[in-house]
Amino acid sequence: MQLPQTPQASQPSDTRFNWRGIDATGANKRGKTIGMDATTARAALKRNGVTVLELTGMGPAPPPKAKAADVTLFTRQLAGLLRAGLPLAPCLDLIAQTPSRGGLPRIVGAVARDITQGVAFSEALGRHPACFNALYCQLVSVGELAGALPTVLARLAEDRERAGAQRAKLRAALTYPVAVLLLSLVITAGLLIGVVPTFKTIFDGFGAKLPAPTLFVLALSDGVARWSVPFALFCAVSVIAFKRLLRRVPSARSAFDRAMLRLPLAGSLLRALAVARWSRALGTLLAAGTPLSDAFDSLSKATGNRIFDTATVEIAGRLRRGERLAAAMRAAGCFPPDVVQPIAVAEESGSLDAMLLDLATLGDRQVDEQTSAFASLCEPVVIVVLGALVGGLVVAMYLPIVQLGNVV
Repeated sequence: MQLPQTPQASQPSDTRFNWRGIDATGANKRGKTIGMDATTARAALKRNGVTVLELTGMGPAPPPKAKAADVTLFTRQLAGLLRAGLPLAPCLDLIAQTPSRGGLPRIVGAVARDITQGVAFSEALGRHPACFNALYCQLVSVGELAGALPTVLARLAEDRERAGAQRAKLRAALTYPVAVLLLSLVITAGLLIGVVPTFKTIFDGFGAKLPAPTLFVLALSDGVARWSVPFALFCAVSVIAFKRLLRRVPSARSAFDRAMLRLPLAGSLLRALAVARWSRALGTLLAAGTPLSDAFDSLSKATGNRIFDTATVEIAGRLRRGERLAAAMRAAGCFPPDVVQPIAVAEESGSLDAMLLDLATLGDRQVDEQTSAFASLCEPVVIVVLGALVGGLVVAMYLPIVQLGNVV
């Protein structure tokens, strides 16, 4: 079963409003709000206990945006409300009225309006691709047709929560060493700019030849004092330009992702993470009843890695030509043999969905283990680098004083 590809209907633009009113205590209040029209904006303010005295339109509002965590929470809340027996449209209206600082209530409100106009839930979600990707919409479509939407949404929420916890663990493992290294670089730069010039004045009075390490540190101090600001600006501009290059040039993103997969330690971690995401996405689709040939229509961006996403498109083409999944994965060249071989066995036994989900669970466990090992390895490396920077600087500065004492 394939999600229908229908053109997106034009969405009515929300409007920004300036409002003035009084709250329940009679105090004057002012603020800004966003609503589909003046009536909707007044109703929203009234629910918050504000009686509107003046409402002025300020033009179209910017498109709403929602964080991944907010979408996950929405999925979990909607699954719970549907399991409680509430109809879909009232559930969406209830979630849309929940106070939030993000743009998710506006998105959910737009989806609710589409539902009341007869649009399918999966199609209404598909009109907001920045929040609900093709895999999400495909699974919702399967749940709608099978009458199991609460179960599918609960499964989606679990998968998103698992992925979010995994990202948080990876971020935490990288934050500590990066923060310490940056702090050490800032401290070293401060010493080079603020302390080393004082030593240079002292050394000039010695009238003796300075050791090579001291000369190097003095030259480095002079260079940092002169070029630190231009170098920082150059780094900032380079980072911004590099990010734009990755977003706008597919070949550059492919080359970057390929290089990341070849890194000594992080490469195996990124590969295991991509394989786990791919296996879980495909296994979830197959377990929900999606045919294998149709499931690949929703996997083009399931991994977040351009190499695996390109391989997914190639595998889909090979499947349409009659090849088996394991053979197509082997030809793609980016899946490890310990993943391809179990899939080949599962194809023969007819348990492909279960095998894919088992491989995803195993991959998640490997990612957790490698993340813990990577974090443990970073701690001594950070200590060694920090000690080398500060210790080398101190030794280079006191070496002439030690030599002068030995001469005296």
